[in-house]
Parts: sequence; C-alpha cells; structure tokens
Amino acid sequence: MTSSLARRTVLAAGAAGLVGAAAGPAAAAQRSAAALIVHNAQVFTGLPGARPVEAVAVGHDGRILATGRGRDLRRLAGRGTEIVDARGATVMSGIHDGHVHPLSAGDRSLRPSLEGAETTAEALLAILTGFLQDTPGQEPEGWLVVSDWNPIGLLPHGTLPHHSLLDALPTRRPVALIGGDGHNIWVNARALEIAGITAATPDPVGGKIVKGPDGQPSGVLKDDAQPLVTRHIPEPGKAELVAACARVLAQAAACGVTTMMDALVGQSELALYQALADAGALPQRIVPAIRIDADLVKDPKAALAHARGLRHSFRDVPGLRFGTIKVFLDGVIEYPAQTAALLEPYLDGSGHPTDNRGELYATGQEYGRLTEVFNRAGWQMHAHGLGDRAVRTALDGYEYARRTTGLRGARNTIAHLQLVDPADLRRFAALDVVACMQLQWAAQDTWTMEALLPYIGPERHRWMYPARSLERHGARLSGGSDWPVDPLQTWNQIRTAIDRTGAEGEGPLHRELEGLSRTSTLRMHTHGTAWQLRMDRLTGTVRPGLAADLIVLDRDVTKCPVADISDTRVELTLVGGRVVHDAHSSAGRAAAARLDRATAAPRPSASAAVHGGRHRACGHDDDRP
Repeated sequence: MTSSLARRTVLAAGAAGLVGAAAGPAAAAQRSAAALIVHNAQVFTGLPGARPVEAVAVGHDGRILATGRGRDLRRLAGRGTEIVDARGATVMSGIHDGHVHPLSAGDRSLRPSLEGAETTAEALLAILTGFLQDTPGQEPEGWLVVSDWNPIGLLPHGTLPHHSLLDALPTRRPVALIGGDGHNIWVNARALEIAGITAATPDPVGGKIVKGPDGQPSGVLKDDAQPLVTRHIPEPGKAELVAACARVLAQAAACGVTTMMDALVGQSELALYQALADAGALPQRIVPAIRIDADLVKDPKAALAHARGLRHSFRDVPGLRFGTIKVFLDGVIEYPAQTAALLEPYLDGSGHPTDNRGELYATGQEYGRLTEVFNRAGWQMHAHGLGDRAVRTALDGYEYARRTTGLRGARNTIAHLQLVDPADLRRFAALDVVACMQLQWAAQDTWTMEALLPYIGPERHRWMYPARSLERHGARLSGGSDWPVDPLQTWNQIRTAIDRTGAEGEGPLHRELEGLSRTSTLRMHTHGTAWQLRMDRLTGTVRPGLAADLIVLDRDVTKCPVADISDTRVELTLVGGRVVHDAHSSAGRAAAARLDRATAAPRPSASAAVHGGRHRACGHDDDRP
C-alpha cells in the first residue's frame, strides 16, 4: 500500500481545468497543455496486449490527452497543470457498475436497517422493539419500515417468517421488513389489514402472496405482490430523499464508480434523477433501465410507447443515457423463496424432487416478441435471470429476435446468472449476449450452501455463477454490484471474482472451475460493462481520445496479493476529467466515512445471536487463484 498522493500545480497557478481564458499565442499554448498529469503509476489500460504505461495526461476538454512514460508526458505540462504522483499505485478506468439500484440505496439509508443479520426470533423482536423505541409518538398509524431484512435469516435455519411473530411486538403500528434481496417483504397483521390482503386476495401477475396451510396470508409477499403493501407506506419528503441519494452517490464515487446502470427505473426514479441533476449532485454517468412489468411484456407496442414517453419527458436531464429496458423473468433461488425458474424441480432438502420449478414471469415467445420490437427501435434488453430456466428463456427470446430482425450488435444482456445450464454456455457468444454477473455472491456462505445446496443438489450447484465457463465459451462478461441488495464494496467484489471466497466467505465456491484471472476481472468491471452499456467508444479503457473517467488507487491492484484487493481505497475519481471524489478533501473524507459505516458488520450489541448477513462492502499479473 502506498502513502497519500503527492500533488502539486505547475507554477502554483490553480487547479486542473480552472485556468482562465486569455488571448493570443500564449493562451493557445496554455489550452493545448494538460489539465492533469498522473505519473509514477501502474496504468491498467484495459487494452489487450498493450505495452506498459506509467503516466496519463488529461486534457482541458475532459478527455485523455496521452498515455506513456512520465518523462515523455512532462512536456505536456503548462501553467496550471496539476501533477499527481501515484507513487506506484494503479491508475485505471473508473468502475462501470452494470446492475445497481442507487436511488433505492438512498431511500433505504433513511430507514433503520437489520443489515442482513441472521437472528433468532427473540433477538429479532428485541431489535425491532429498539427501533420502535427510537421512533416514539407514532402510535397507532405510523409505519415502522425496516430495511435489509434477511429472508433466510431466522435461526435456526429453516424457520419461516409469519405475521404472528411481528404481531407480538408491543405496538399497534403497521410493521414492514423490506427484504435485502429486493424480492420479499414481511409484514404484520395490521399492515395486511391496511392493504386489504385476505385469503381471497389473488396473486398479482409476477408476484406471490405466501399463504399457510389454512389458506390465510402469512405476511410474506414476493416480487410483484410487494406493491400491494408498499403503496400504502408514506414516501419520504422530496428534499430529504434528494439529500440521501446525493450522499450515496458520493459514496459510489468514493468506491471508484464512474458509470452506473440503474436496473429499475420508472417515472418517479427519473424525476429524482432530474432533481439530483438540478442540484448538481449527479457525479456519475447514469444509464436508466426502464422497467417493463409483466402486463406490458405481453403488449410490446404499448411497452415501447411507455419507454419512449419516459425518454421524451426526461431526455434533457444531464448525465442520463437512455436506451435500455429491464424485464424480470424470475425471482430468487434460495430457500425459502425459491421463485427462480429452474429447468428441473427444486429438491426437498433431503434429495427428493418436489413439484416446484419456480416462477417464470414471461415465456420465451413473449420475451422474444418484446425484444424484437425494442431492438428494431434501437433499444437493448436487460433481463433478470437467476435460474437456469429463466436464463434459457432469455436466450430463446434473443434468438427469436435475431432471427426475425436480422439485427446484430443489440448488446442484449442477462443479469445475475446464478445458475446456467452447461448446454446454454455457447449461446451467449453465438447471440452476442452480455453476461452481467454479480460475483461478490460467488463464495461459500449461508446463501450458497445451507440455503441452496440441499435444494438443488451437487450436480447443479457446481454451475453456480459459471464465470470462467462463460468466458471460455466466448461470452462477454460485465460486472455489477446489485447495490443495495449488497453493500457497495467494489474491491471485495473484484477480489471475490478471482478467489471465489472474498473477505468473509467461509470457503471458495468452485474456484478451480470458475475463478477468473485478475486481468479478466478488471476488464469485466470496466471495458466489459462499458461494452454492455454501449459506451465503449466513450469510456471503459485508458487510451487517448476517450473520456477521462479515471481512478487513482492507494495500491497496485495488478500485482498486490489477491486478498489485499478487498481493502483498496480510491484516492481520486474523475468523470470526464472532473474530480468527483478526492479522498483528501473534507467531502471525500466524509463520503469515505459514510462508506465505512454502511459496510460495517451488524452491531454486536443488538444480540449475541446476530450473525453477519449475506454480502460484504466496498500476487502476480493475470493470475488464476
């Protein structure tokens, strides 16, 4: 690990990019000089076969002016050029997050959080009682809404949530625990009453009201059944929400994230992005993926009109790049949810097949027709596909669209890819489908072992998050965090893709079969995601002419021990040559402190029975673990 960056400005004439306008030949020479030069670096260009680079110069136009040796780039320094000595650390493209929910992270930050903890029922009641005591004066109507509930977190493992447990709390208030996975919510009887949910309430399209053997609702709602309750929960004030989202976007910049694909966007999210842009609080490039719900999937022309209408309404918001559509094809695979769509049935935990193959929210034909319409109109598709049947459905849809349109290069994507049938691996490259993976999940822990292995068996379990197999079959890989399903811990995410263990894993998850090289992992989180988002001609690699979306790290992640990558700190983040995070500024220190707090383990004082939740925070070259 290196010490703090050494920075100076040539002739002490001011910060990069802030040189005043002047007239004459001297001014022209001044404008042709670099705004910023970073030298004494290990530059990861992301370009295959590129020769070693130790310095990068950024122009006043926000683009990369030159790369090369430090002594060669010094001639580009002029009055006002800022010089940064990286002291041997890595300089690289900013991280491109290809599947994330940043506005949801802002909203969740306004609520108390269970932080993904595993607890006994008694411990959970104690924690929730504490939250009630922290919000006095809200009886009986004020909602208690708690984020980051772990849907498999009740101990002993296998204990199922039921509203009767929440009903035991000393309150008449409606209570809702929001699942950290984004696919489950657990509420008390008062909340069910407010929502009007009874034994006679039918499941909505794309969702499920979990009911007990007596036919009565249990208090757990899955996927598109969640809005039956959440639409009754009061929204935070606009100013409060904008401020919260500004804070979490600053945290993302502190992680080195320069581009995000917001994977679930509608009218309200776009209005919030507009407010953030108006407040000058939108540091990243944002690709909003407009959600098409299960009803609209069946009406492609109406779906296209809906997406075009949103794009037209918000087309002038700076920083937004439209062109992506999001569709949920299934749910989540872990017990007890088991809504991810599988080719073969789930097992009962003792090795015997059940009659459950999960939930599939669109057929291959329906998804194909939707893809055909959007691809013809110049949009790309982004499918949520966790189970192998959902993955195959997405591939079938993309194959149909290619056959009917004859179009190439749509860069359609499937996200998550928790389980892929080996017969489908070759289809990604054949159909030019991007594999967007969240590889911080690829470690042995409760979620991949106790909540999964007994219910799918070892033969399928071997194909969990098959990153190297996809790469070997020619698939383009991209990376995403799915934040706030997980804390935003970019560098542990990158480390886990390599060693399949990460900072808190209990062991490697099929590392010898599916671990990626260091170079592949860094590329998938930069150039790979830029390719997914159709931004590779703008950003994602370090070469002259591209936007200076750059990060300066505190160590050389291309050579340090793999385990040390998790602790990487970002010293400087630039988007288009503009500094959006400086670790040594007061704002940068505050963002880093919030990041540390957000990714800390659950408080041990809550209960001795509380355990860490599912996910974690923010050697040699090209090594395999």
